[in-house]
Amino acid sequence: MSGAARILITGGTGFFGKSLLAARKREAVSEGELVILSRDPEGFLCRFPAFAGLPGVSFAAGDVRDFPFPDEEFSAVLHAATPASARLEAENPAEMRSIIVDGTKRVLDFCRSRKVPRLLLTSSGAVYGPQEPECERMAETHPCRPVTAYGQGKLEAERLCLDSGVETVIARCFAFVGPYLPLGIHFAAGNFLRDALENRPIAIRGDGRPLRSYLYAGDLVRWLRRLLEAGEPGRIYNVGSENAVSIAELAERCAALRTPPSAVTVLGHPDGLPAPRYLPDTARARRELGLAETVNLDEALRLTFEFHRNNGYCMKNQQGEKS
Repeated sequence: MSGAARILITGGTGFFGKSLLAARKREAVSEGELVILSRDPEGFLCRFPAFAGLPGVSFAAGDVRDFPFPDEEFSAVLHAATPASARLEAENPAEMRSIIVDGTKRVLDFCRSRKVPRLLLTSSGAVYGPQEPECERMAETHPCRPVTAYGQGKLEAERLCLDSGVETVIARCFAFVGPYLPLGIHFAAGNFLRDALENRPIAIRGDGRPLRSYLYAGDLVRWLRRLLEAGEPGRIYNVGSENAVSIAELAERCAALRTPPSAVTVLGHPDGLPAPRYLPDTARARRELGLAETVNLDEALRLTFEFHRNNGYCMKNQQGEKS
């Protein structure tokens, strides 16, 4: 994302988009242009005024499924429009699929009609489906057996892109933590940080054994930029951390951000089965593109906690953002 590039970012007001905008603001970058597609740019900028007036950043209003095509010439599209909503998955999976699949079709139509030479699709580790107990980490060659509308939609979007004739790189994204992670929806890390910020006991609904890993938002931005610039067309890359942490340990680390630490309660009981895991193998991205995790989990949690504490944490700003 440098030089005279002009890049369209869909989902530019979600977690990924806000992380990209925050990096641009922090780096004081003025070269190149970012056009952010959002259903409600005005509302977004009212909620996040720090992103108003950034040099080289403009906003376009529209739904990813039917947005008007901008007239400018673009060097790339970063397609990150994704409904991160467990409620939508449960109540209206057809709408979940439509946003992902029909949105991708519209983006591909735009790329073909405007001859955009490069597309980065942010997919998800959900395309793999449940990870087998004997599988330590899932590589890009792991079979895809998605069981959710979200995962199925993402896999369909991948196939649409790979069959489209548009030069596409695919980022299969796992779990992340950072300043703009919503704290009030279904993300465990966000929920635990919320409870710590509010000085409440942290309650784990399950048995605390599932294994996850979290890449910091700053690293996520570096990985996405590198994939957009240098990823091999038609290639899939896992994006995430390989460093596993149990949900119980994650809660303890979040609790320790307060002095004295918040209390942690595990409400569930082990069922005798192997602990579920959701962990990527990122050897391909590390080997081919020189990518690495540079911020460890403790530092990532601390930075996220301090961001909210120093910026007037407020629950009304912690619901999922519309993108």
